[in-house]
Amino acid sequence: MRLGFFDGNPSKAIYGKLGPKDVCTSEHQELAREAARQGIVLLKNSKGSLPLSPTAIKTLAVIGPNANVTKTMIGNYEGTPCKYTTPLQGLTALVATTYSSGCSNVACGTAQIDEAKKIAAAADATVLIVGIDQSIEAEGRDRVNIQLPGQQPLLITEVAKASKGNVILVVMSGGGFDISFAKNDDKITSILWVGYPGEAGGAAIADVIFGFYNPSGRLPMTWYPQSYVDKVPMTNMNMRPDPASGYPGRTYRFYTGETIYTFGDGLSYTQFNHHLVQAPKSVSIPIEEGHSCHSSKCKSVDAVQESCQNLAFDIHLRVNNAGNISGSHTVFLFSSPPSVHNSPQKHLLGFEKVFVTAKAEALVRFKVDVCKDLSIVDELGTRKVALGLHVLHVGSLKHSLNVRI
Repeated sequence: MRLGFFDGNPSKAIYGKLGPKDVCTSEHQELAREAARQGIVLLKNSKGSLPLSPTAIKTLAVIGPNANVTKTMIGNYEGTPCKYTTPLQGLTALVATTYSSGCSNVACGTAQIDEAKKIAAAADATVLIVGIDQSIEAEGRDRVNIQLPGQQPLLITEVAKASKGNVILVVMSGGGFDISFAKNDDKITSILWVGYPGEAGGAAIADVIFGFYNPSGRLPMTWYPQSYVDKVPMTNMNMRPDPASGYPGRTYRFYTGETIYTFGDGLSYTQFNHHLVQAPKSVSIPIEEGHSCHSSKCKSVDAVQESCQNLAFDIHLRVNNAGNISGSHTVFLFSSPPSVHNSPQKHLLGFEKVFVTAKAEALVRFKVDVCKDLSIVDELGTRKVALGLHVLHVGSLKHSLNVRI
């Protein structure tokens, strides 16, 4: 409505004359590149791997079915790009490259392993860009497993064996994968997940790999092992696990089994530390006189307006960048409630992203609404505030909060 779609002829409205010349400005193209940078998640980084040095790397092998793609990068529900920068183009703009697709497409029925191994063995470092596209994953097209398609795992493993330098695995996809084989392979020194990074994705990938941008992305979902998919019917949307049937539950909130990577995972080229500055040790929920919980030991109380109004507290954290590289850091505040009403093992209360220069620190503030943020839903669907010890945590930092009446 605010764009004037219901105000008559669009061409006569305030935005009716906008076209490619307005969309494809240098500022907007830089915004596309910045959005792609911020979305890149560094999942593994062995010491001495990333970032690569653009002066030390004389030749870079770029391999994989998604290494030189265009439309794949914009996913679906997409607009019309101004121009594409493929991963190969982005990397070639910085260093000399050799290229092999390794597979004719992402299905990778037969990998061209010998050619890929040859260029990897001759290069100073190797970047493998794999994953899927809309032929496998799209609206109305669900994946039947969470493994990389066809011979992609074989291509990755064989190229890693042959490479003489660091091997960076870049996964392009919308969903997660069981890439435990790569995570546990010492020859694969770094892993990046880039989603579908948009028209400037190739430039953004190169920015991160060569250290012009410090990665700060975090996984928006948990990556499960293939065995998880084998246990979970697609039609069962229950969140909570069911020990009787062996159903393991869903999401980081309830699933306690093995994971490949977990919701919120993401590394940086620097080290961030958290220090608690301010947080209460207890909070009291007011209940009316004569409430049954005054005379009996209640596990929880209803999250009702009368008890919850203006019931909130502040948490202040100091974030220290202990490294030599400036960068952004996303601070996740989680809560683990008492074990009542089949409560989740933890849930996210909020997050804040902060830029911290090297060897400096920043203050991050959260306001926690007790009845909204610390409440759970019981077996009958009623929202309750669990009484007892709630554990608030940010990374490895934990703080105990006693909720009482």
